Amino acid sequence: MFVTRTFSRDFCRWEEALCANLSFLAVRDEMLRYLMRSAFPVFLVMFLLAGCSEPSEQLDVVPDSGAEDIAELAAAADELGRMAEQVELAQSVTQDQLSEGQVYLNENARKSGVKVLKSGLQFEILEQGDGDSPGPTDTVVTHYHGTFINGEVFDSSLERGQPAEFPVNRVIKGWTEALQMMREGDVWRLVIPPDLGYGQRGAGNRIPPNTVLVFEVELIEVKG
Repeated sequence: MFVTRTFSRDFCRWEEALCANLSFLAVRDEMLRYLMRSAFPVFLVMFLLAGCSEPSEQLDVVPDSGAEDIAELAAAADELGRMAEQVELAQSVTQDQLSEGQVYLNENARKSGVKVLKSGLQFEILEQGDGDSPGPTDTVVTHYHGTFINGEVFDSSLERGQPAEFPVNRVIKGWTEALQMMREGDVWRLVIPPDLGYGQRGAGNRIPPNTVLVFEVELIEVKG
């Protein structure tokens, strides 16, 4: 039936909307309107047929496809409901992550020696060098130690024992901004808000969405 042919297309659209973290309530309301529009005529036909036919005749006159459509709609609604619950849980976790990160940013900004830029980047100079500063397209050699606000390490060239080399404009925004203010020999402690780090997407399984990042960065060399 038409219900079957069109439902899979609409279900995919709802699924994409949920995965994109759009409003759960908006998707739910659209789904309910679709169910009423698509399934109600089937229920009405079955009701009318039931009222006009003897019980022995009902099995012959009610189309099997109508029952299949209803079962499909119900199963798909259950699946969409489970997806919506997962998205709602993820949004709740993300909100908690943002709240904890903002508290940390506020507390760190009040510490002695910490400077806060207009972008929201926070830094503290731990050691001061007197070498060159890189430009946005220069390649630099650095050592770094990256942690979450709870101190858990997620990446560290120091622990690997191997400095990292990369162009200044090919890293996260917080690093690009900080490196251009540093000199060779500097060691800075950076606290990077989510929008200057990995933002709403995070970085694979290592860094969750909307995470504040803490780095200790040593600028070893500017290669130009």
